[in-house]
Amino acid sequence: MSTDRSLDILMISYNRPAYTRLALTRLLETCDDTMRVWLWHNGDHAETLSVTRELASHPRVHQFHHSAENKRLREPTNWLFQNAKGAYVSKVDDDCLLPDGWAETLRNAHEAERRLGVIGCWRFLPEDFDPALAAHKIADFAGGHRVLRNLWVEGSGYVAKRAALDACGPIRPKESFTGWCIRAARKGFVNGWYYPFIWQEHMDDPRVPHSALKTDADLAGNLPLSAINRGVRTLAQWEAQLRQSARTVQAAPLNPAYYTPLGRLVRRTLRTIGLSTERRAS
Repeated sequence: MSTDRSLDILMISYNRPAYTRLALTRLLETCDDTMRVWLWHNGDHAETLSVTRELASHPRVHQFHHSAENKRLREPTNWLFQNAKGAYVSKVDDDCLLPDGWAETLRNAHEAERRLGVIGCWRFLPEDFDPALAAHKIADFAGGHRVLRNLWVEGSGYVAKRAALDACGPIRPKESFTGWCIRAARKGFVNGWYYPFIWQEHMDDPRVPHSALKTDADLAGNLPLSAINRGVRTLAQWEAQLRQSARTVQAAPLNPAYYTPLGRLVRRTLRTIGLSTERRAS
């Protein structure tokens, strides 16, 4: 395996066998011989565990780990971050379908531009893109590559440079992947989504072809973690939340100081006295 282009990719599976089979099969189909897949299965859901064990025999699967306890995201991600030896690291969710060539495009951008830290595929739909919000954040980089800059990307379909991982270390206790990306940005790395977008189909979006969420009853039985955290209970609420999430990331400021505890305190104080510091960053 090439030491300068190798890519280690994590997939965490939990309790959704149909999605896991689709997502993992698709991921393995996109892998070349410079890519290694690490599988972590959370919990003892028999059907999902059977799927991951079956596909763990694929030649592109490097390691398989089963945790009887649901360790969620941080511990499995750190398992990859602390053990992978590749020039790049990645994670692909068990509810996302990636297109051919996704990793090659992202690696090419990394190789052309040393400042890039974490760049990723886009999971929102074309109608969610708002040029009025996002255009000022799209920048040109070496090699003709373009990135919609943001301090973080979602935790699926990204490629992170080894230099960013070495600079930041593992995800800290109580820290999210978003927080880890923001730490990388504070260290000078440029993060964001490759542009024009590399689209990954997020199957928990009811608007996409492979989604199992067709009715409110479907959603109630398969509530995504982000939906649970936001009190979502209906498909209409969930679709509205997805559209709002797309607007939020496109409008998000690029100044890392905005996301510090002091920055949040200042904004709360100014809102209390009737002022606003909500300005776009250049």
